Amino acid sequence: MKITRIETLCAREFGNVLWVRVHTDAGLVGLGETFYGAGAVAAHVHDALAVRLLGRDPLRIESLHRAMLDLPLAHSSTGAEYRAASAIDIALWDLFGKATGQPVHQLLGGLCRDRMPIYNTCAGYRYVRSLDIRPVETWNRGAEGPYEDLEAFMSDAGALAEDLLGQGISAMKIWPFDPAARETDGADISAASMKAALRPFELIRKRVGDRMEIMVELHSLWNLTAAKKIAKALEPFDPYWFEDPIRMNSPGALAEYARATRVPTCASETLGSRFAYKDMLDREAIGIVNADLCWTGGITEGRKIAALADTYHKPFVVHDCVGPVAFAAAVHMSFSQPNALTQESVRAFYDGWYRELVTVVPTIKDGHVLPMEGPGLGTELKPDVYDRTDLTVRGSDA
Repeated sequence: MKITRIETLCAREFGNVLWVRVHTDAGLVGLGETFYGAGAVAAHVHDALAVRLLGRDPLRIESLHRAMLDLPLAHSSTGAEYRAASAIDIALWDLFGKATGQPVHQLLGGLCRDRMPIYNTCAGYRYVRSLDIRPVETWNRGAEGPYEDLEAFMSDAGALAEDLLGQGISAMKIWPFDPAARETDGADISAASMKAALRPFELIRKRVGDRMEIMVELHSLWNLTAAKKIAKALEPFDPYWFEDPIRMNSPGALAEYARATRVPTCASETLGSRFAYKDMLDREAIGIVNADLCWTGGITEGRKIAALADTYHKPFVVHDCVGPVAFAAAVHMSFSQPNALTQESVRAFYDGWYRELVTVVPTIKDGHVLPMEGPGLGTELKPDVYDRTDLTVRGSDA
């Protein structure tokens, strides 16, 4: 079997999402995805990677993975080069599954559990869907359904927590400190801003007590001193983890942060490849290892990051606040890794715009996600996606 064509597809309405389709002379087509900077990623796919892949055996995944990343600009980053390789890698695993008639999680070693607990990232229907994903300004664009959870956690987080518990979801992630970070560029936080940002945590604990786990997303917006101040203020609310409290480019600084709080530090989909994670783990800066398969090297690199985390006796989490194909890949990865802790999900996405784009969305039931079925990833782009007037398709042929 040989790779005969590599396609990239992007719909303007979902302009951050780039799909990649890898065609073969056997008639099988693998589907992959990445997120953000779709134009730059597509250019790298066709200008740099296609010539390295066309005509080669798509089942030699490790060899192709090395070929895509053996470039001066593609070392341990989450830039366009890594995102391009990630999307193609996911497509190659989808192809592998289709060629063998097996789901991807089986190819990765099989199920480690029958169902996986989820946590709800409290975003809304249009969060990150637009090309304009600047922080704060584009958070809320009007409710489009019952799960406008970003607006909900900023207005009445207690009621939101109760609603999530009603669906069996007992963990939620929120980021009420982002507006305060914009006021000072993350240099400091005033007493008034601290009080406002702590309010959602107060409401959650008052309404549902300790029945809800609360993950805190800090989006790397703070300097170390301010981040430590925030951590101290949050500790009485017993958060589950602090995610990306500072820029994730200094193992020493993150280790200092980790020593300053009893809450585990979760890091981070912004780290590219297992080598960046190893630097953090060596410095005891990470309590929970979090990776996004469409940014950090695809399924091939993702399983190595999971194994690395397990080597250091750390739990592993797959990030998902991106597109529907990446979500399916994340679910396969989570089910196949023995140290997987929980699966990130966004109910406004999997009950919302994901369903506009793909044939199958992972099943969520009683606060858990169930394994995907069928060969490969178990999902495809819907036929009407290919008929969209806002779709841009570019192909490279052998």
